[in-house]
Amino acid sequence: QVQLVESGGGSVQAGGSLRLSCAVSGYTVSRNCMGWFRQAPGKEREGVATIWPGGGSTYYADSVKGRFTISQDNAKNTLYLQMNSLKPEDTAMYYCATRSGGGCSPRYYVYVYWGQGTQVTVSS
Repeated sequence: QVQLVESGGGSVQAGGSLRLSCAVSGYTVSRNCMGWFRQAPGKEREGVATIWPGGGSTYYADSVKGRFTISQDNAKNTLYLQMNSLKPEDTAMYYCATRSGGGCSPRYYVYVYWGQGTQVTVSS
C-alpha cells in the first residue's frame, strides 16, 4: 500500500524558510516522478515543483523559481521541498504526490497517490 506523509509545515514570517518532507512507503521515489503541489483557499491546486526519477531533471513553477528547491533522498525514500524567501502568497496547503508511469507533469490531475498535506502560512 502506497503511503505519502508530509511534514515540516508551519507559520513563518515573510522572508523566512521552511523545509517540507514527504516520507514514502510502499513505493520507490527513485523510480517515479514525484512532485509538490499546493492549494490555497478558493484556488485550484497547482504544481509547485516536480523531480524526474532518480533525482534528474526538475520543474519549478515560475512563482517559486530561485526560492524553492526540490530534492529526494533515495536511501530514505523521502522527498523534500526547501522553501526560502517565503512570501505571503505562498500560504497554502502543500501536498506531495506521485504517479505510476508516465512522465513528470505540473498538472495535478495526472497524479494518483497523494499525501494528506501540510499547512504553510506566511505572514507579512
